[in-house]
Amino acid sequence: MTEVENQSQEPNPSTGGMSRGRKILASIAGVLVLVLIGLVVWQGLEYRKDRQIEQAREEAVAAASEQAIEMLAYKFDTAGDELSKAADGLTGDFRDDYTKLIQDVIVPGAEEKQLTVQVTVQAGGVISAEPDSASVLLYLNQITTSAEVPEAQTAGSRVIVDLQKVDDQWLVSSLKPV
Repeated sequence: MTEVENQSQEPNPSTGGMSRGRKILASIAGVLVLVLIGLVVWQGLEYRKDRQIEQAREEAVAAASEQAIEMLAYKFDTAGDELSKAADGLTGDFRDDYTKLIQDVIVPGAEEKQLTVQVTVQAGGVISAEPDSASVLLYLNQITTSAEVPEAQTAGSRVIVDLQKVDDQWLVSSLKPV
């Protein structure tokens, strides 16, 4: 073996005993490991978000259905108490608007006409969902009786209910007829 060949194969003390080729390979391997760790973490976070969205979808339909019944069903003699209690499941400006509407219009009208409204949710589905917000389409049946028309009048309707998750509770931020 020539002296030049011998020198190129011997470890260089200034590089910690590794040849230049091995250092490059070690650097590439280190980068690949970091990239793989990053991908695993990213996939884990995506999986977690997907699970949260799926949970939100399930919870939002149930919360929207329950809250729609509380907001829309009442008996004329207890409408004030029933509908005021429903405001606990609302949030933001919608809560304020709903409270004003029931105090100024719904309760006085219900008492005057002796209205009783029963509501059932026939079906519901998620329009969109994120871990902390959702939009749900509900199909409702409303049965109304009054002093003027004591025979039950049935009407179907569709509403879009937007919800926000606040302190682990789904609250309605809007309800719009479709």
